[in-house]
Amino acid sequence: MFVSELVRFRLMRLRLRQRRRISRRRYWIHEVSLLRNTYGAFLSLYVQLRDHPFKFQRYLRMSIETFDVLLSHVKDEIHHQRSTFCDSICAEQRLVVTLRYLATGESFASLHYQFRLGKSTICQLVRETCDAIWNNLQPLVLPTPTSEMWLAISQHFEDVANFPNCIGAVDGKHIRIQKPAHSGSLYYNYKKYFSIVLMAIADARYRFVAVDIGAYGRTNDSRDFRDSNMGRCLYNNNFNIPSSRPLPGTEAPSLPYVLVGDEAFQLGQNLLKPYTSRSLNSTRRIFNYRLSRARRYVECAFGILTAKWRILLTCMQLQPENVDGVVKACICLHNFVSRHEPQVVDPDDCESNLMSIDSTAVRSTVEIMRIRDRFANYFTHEGLVPWQDRHV
Repeated sequence: MFVSELVRFRLMRLRLRQRRRISRRRYWIHEVSLLRNTYGAFLSLYVQLRDHPFKFQRYLRMSIETFDVLLSHVKDEIHHQRSTFCDSICAEQRLVVTLRYLATGESFASLHYQFRLGKSTICQLVRETCDAIWNNLQPLVLPTPTSEMWLAISQHFEDVANFPNCIGAVDGKHIRIQKPAHSGSLYYNYKKYFSIVLMAIADARYRFVAVDIGAYGRTNDSRDFRDSNMGRCLYNNNFNIPSSRPLPGTEAPSLPYVLVGDEAFQLGQNLLKPYTSRSLNSTRRIFNYRLSRARRYVECAFGILTAKWRILLTCMQLQPENVDGVVKACICLHNFVSRHEPQVVDPDDCESNLMSIDSTAVRSTVEIMRIRDRFANYFTHEGLVPWQDRHV
């Protein structure tokens, strides 16, 4: 009986404190925010931009048609019922605010003045909308790779990069964040700032096939990939990779389908990296050139991603788990927009915002090195492309 009375007393005191705190507030809703339906950017600018497709695309980084399709996917999850105290924010406005945040990297305070919404409200709706984008788009634009998908990717790499049996290019990118509390040097990378790592596999259409987000910035590419889910699947042969086949124009030996990466990665049966700069001959030099032509597609994918969704170029003032949600939403939007608005991109025109090469690679077995040698020999004989390789 005494315990229940004590609990009741504490609840009464807590409610009294809450009432006093509310009574001290000058505004329940600030008078600036009360005018959002008149002067806010959503009704005063967004509605007008729908009559100007070019301006609309520059504002939200996608066409009006693509935006409407995206809204249809996430509308049910981000729609909120009207509350007792104020009107709810419609799903369309929630999506517009989130896309503007991802496209510009502006602070919540800046968006507060543009859309006349509270900063805490913007913070919450951005987090909820990013989660909705990932939950609804990930099965559509970033599904688990199948053997048929790998074969289609390999054929496209062979057509555009003259690299047969290549199923993707892998690399990592540092996403700058504010130092998390009590994290020490876990997120402090070799570039002298705090970050998490986005590890990704890209195809020859500059789309992401698989991603791993959230590794500590202090670790290197090889360890990040080895410890990630996609790295474990690759090294354990659980990635639905097709069986080995002879290279085009040859009958033997059968060579595996491979990913291509830089020197930072560990050479594996299904992962190739370039030869070191020591004792390069013409055969190895041509192989390095061919591999770099295939590997640059992931560099271009990162360049296109960060050019469109500029939040990834800023220092995010968010907790690491919220940063993961923002990055996942950007990845889904990148693939979603590229499918609905395909563009021809020249890899030579793309700027690379990638990690530099790390020389701490692990020595590989003799058999795996023989696989790389067979690829190199193929590029100088059956797979030679004189108009490309003559200047190497």
